[in-house]
Amino acid sequence: MRGTVFDAASGRPGDDGQPTHPTHAQGADPDESADPARDQRYHRFNRAGHCGRHHRRRARSDGAELRDPRIKASEETIRKSLEGNWRPEHLFTLQQSRKSYQHYQEQIRACDEEIEKLLLAFESRVDPKERPLPPDRKRKQRGRKKKNVNPKTGFDVRTESYKLFGVDLTQIPGLMAMVLTLFSEVGRDMTRWPTAGQFASWLGLCPDNDISAARVWRGMRRVHNRAGELFRIAAYTLHHDQTPLGDYLRRMKSKLGPAGATTATAHKIAVIFYTMVKKQVEYDASIWAERDAEREKRFEAKLHRQARQRGYKLVPIEKKPAA
Repeated sequence: MRGTVFDAASGRPGDDGQPTHPTHAQGADPDESADPARDQRYHRFNRAGHCGRHHRRRARSDGAELRDPRIKASEETIRKSLEGNWRPEHLFTLQQSRKSYQHYQEQIRACDEEIEKLLLAFESRVDPKERPLPPDRKRKQRGRKKKNVNPKTGFDVRTESYKLFGVDLTQIPGLMAMVLTLFSEVGRDMTRWPTAGQFASWLGLCPDNDISAARVWRGMRRVHNRAGELFRIAAYTLHHDQTPLGDYLRRMKSKLGPAGATTATAHKIAVIFYTMVKKQVEYDASIWAERDAEREKRFEAKLHRQARQRGYKLVPIEKKPAA
């Protein structure tokens, strides 16, 4: 019988004396980001691999049962995919990678725990018991609720950010994973910037208009601001997002190009962030619908004006009733 992946993970040869290696099961995505449930399965999977030789057949069966629920392959296919032949240098590389993964995961956990301790030291602006957290309006975020909560300490990123700022900034498209990072960069005291325009200028998210000989030469400010880069990253993630901000990004992309559209959208996100924190108001997506209706009216009035200038008159097409 050939060896299994459990022998490879532990750096030992298989039952036939040959090195072993695993192959990916059909349906698995090796590039997918890790989640706590899969990390738990990963460690159970590796612990199963350290059993004795007379238990390896049972370990291979247990490994098939520990597969990710999203894998469509059968247990028999998984068992076959866990068999293979390895070269010694591959065994060493796999063992080093596994130890490095465990080390980095431990460092990440320690860093998360320290951040949680420091955040709890800040005074809360709002008590969730007196003023409950608003309902989550983001469909994608609802599916990630478990990933945003530490299963050991119960630390919830959305709840803690709500207590820090007094408003739910995670409802702003693109800012879910950046709220606490923005807190470390700009804080929550917006009085340092009297207006939203000054805040955007400090972030480097506004044009740099140089005037020479009564002519305005437009250009982007060459300011390296970490908070401004975070807003740009938030805007960049909205290219395929079906939200008003995503629509705005795609509309600006057709007018200004990719770089200009990203900066313009980042500017809007920064203004929303500033307004919510300073005025303590929640994100309201219905405002975008009102502005879209106003933009349509302006566009229609422009068409009528251009038609009159050329001696034409626009007449709306009457919709024929369906047969």
